[in-house]
Amino acid sequence: MLRDTLDSRTARRFRTGSAALDFVHTGGIGRWMEAELVRTPQDAGYWLALVLDLDADVVRAGPHDLAPLRRLREAVWQLAQAAVGGTAFRSTDVDVVNAAALVPPPAIAMSRDGTGRVVPPVEAEQALSALARDAVELFTGPLRTRVRTCAADNCELLFVDASRPGQRRWCSMGLCGSRVKMRRYRA
Repeated sequence: MLRDTLDSRTARRFRTGSAALDFVHTGGIGRWMEAELVRTPQDAGYWLALVLDLDADVVRAGPHDLAPLRRLREAVWQLAQAAVGGTAFRSTDVDVVNAAALVPPPAIAMSRDGTGRVVPPVEAEQALSALARDAVELFTGPLRTRVRTCAADNCELLFVDASRPGQRRWCSMGLCGSRVKMRRYRA
């Protein structure tokens, strides 16, 4: 459902196993402030559509949507850090996610062939609601204990460990995992 021609921003796309965690990786948190990918309403619409697997032009965002987007993204980041650390969630972060989840999510429809689709247009507030609901499911469900941070020293990507034994350490074995193993081998 993503658009066929993807630009250079999509080269940075990393699938975490959760749309809410994918959303967190749009940058702007902690030491990654310079990696901010959502600077304009157009960026917001693009990235919200991308993490929700919608066509790029489906989500409409305005200047007023940037602050709520950043608040929700920060709250999900903090919840993920608490999940990784096995600590309690801060009530302020829970409140931000709950408030966003109260907004009605995007409307969906079924076609005669049995496929489903999101009914456009989708307002940014609805997209944020869908992401907040994903975060609620993640952090209240059995996968909460499977939220991980990449074990590489120079990577802080979050992911959901869906491996059977639950012992995944790297965001990607092809990138971080092989780099760490190569460094150990050379040492």
